Amino acid sequence: MRQRSRGRVALAAVAAMCAAAALPGQAYAAGEPAAYTFDPGAKKVDGAEASTDASALTPGSVYRSSIKPGQKLYYRLNLDAKTNGYVSAVAVPRSDGQVAYGDGITVSIRDSTDLQCSSEAGRFESAEFPRPIAAYAYRIVEKDSSTCQEAGTYNVLIERESKETSAPDEWDLELRYESEPQLKAAGSMPTDAPEDWPSASPVPPTTAPQKRSGGTSYYDATGLETGEWKEEGGIKPGQTLFYRVPVDWGQQVFATATLSNNNASDEYIGSALALSLDNPAHGHVDSATPLSYSGKPTSVSLDPLPPVAYENRYDSNSSVSAMRFAGWYYLSVTLSPQIAKSYGKNGIPLTLRVKVEGTAGKSPYTGDAGIFSVTQDDRDMAENGLSGPQAVKSGRMKMVGAVGIGAGSVLVLGLGVWTLLARRRAATAPAAPSGGNQPYGGPPQAW
Repeated sequence: MRQRSRGRVALAAVAAMCAAAALPGQAYAAGEPAAYTFDPGAKKVDGAEASTDASALTPGSVYRSSIKPGQKLYYRLNLDAKTNGYVSAVAVPRSDGQVAYGDGITVSIRDSTDLQCSSEAGRFESAEFPRPIAAYAYRIVEKDSSTCQEAGTYNVLIERESKETSAPDEWDLELRYESEPQLKAAGSMPTDAPEDWPSASPVPPTTAPQKRSGGTSYYDATGLETGEWKEEGGIKPGQTLFYRVPVDWGQQVFATATLSNNNASDEYIGSALALSLDNPAHGHVDSATPLSYSGKPTSVSLDPLPPVAYENRYDSNSSVSAMRFAGWYYLSVTLSPQIAKSYGKNGIPLTLRVKVEGTAGKSPYTGDAGIFSVTQDDRDMAENGLSGPQAVKSGRMKMVGAVGIGAGSVLVLGLGVWTLLARRRAATAPAAPSGGNQPYGGPPQAW
């Protein structure tokens, strides 16, 4: 029994170490920006051109799919009559491809009669260079609404629009389906969107910039908290960097991206850098006006957004409506590949100033709110600059350490007991005949 237990402990340690080693990394080609890192848990699903052939999506799941220019693809949801559902799509064009103004995707949720519950478009505008773009749609249960309120089968429709001048390549899709938790007291929640909120940009952090390395996707986005953060190695032409900030109920988030000078040229490049913000359900919140660049220090900021509040969803402005739940808010920054022609392929120093203002309020949901909440672990990850995979790896390595110490202690204790028993047996055994073999195999051998 002792040996079997000892083996289980050792196997657990090995399994934990293997699991930690198996965490996905970022694959970099020499001198090139890292590719988008898809969630390794994503399930492969093909969109159907006929709604009757659509595959069902499961709440809390991530999927990988793809879409061609001009294609319309269906996926299926099975919804009850009381749960709000959100489906997001992240479109990932090839980094060496070509996109044009107006290219993008539209995501909508529709009932069995094709009546639209909601829709959102994610499009390339003046920043006409490839990068991941996100959009979401939702089915909301509302007391006074007669649209999309019944339980049953609903369709998710994703449509892609591309100009003739754009690259004809397929775009990869990363799909997420999330269910919003139930309210503690639905009847007491406000149903009017806020009309005003603090809109003055806060005083920027005064602490010295600290180094952080952005992730390549929503999956491995780097945690940030209030402060000024310098991208380690800068941002390379064509690269998209992802960060995430925990924003709780009643809190506002402000963000500014600053590019340093580059003395290689003074060539003017319009729409050189794009800054974007998405919410915990990967729905688009807002984008800053694309930053132009001529080799001098310059910066761009997101417009002031309202504090996170449940009632924001009732606002007709999509940026206000998207600030509807607490959780991780995602910042993405992309530098135009055109920068390389005049300023070279090396990274240009980038800093992000982030400010989260306001006292955290109570959640309106009952029970565990999942991704629609901010926990102490989330705050710790932001403070330490950890992505989700890094936090998991850190936790596993701590477990490996604890298990390793425990396994080592068991082994040492076991050896000590075995040695003691062997010595006692040797002391009580009859003397061996001269020249004969030692009984019981002789005294314990040295290790």
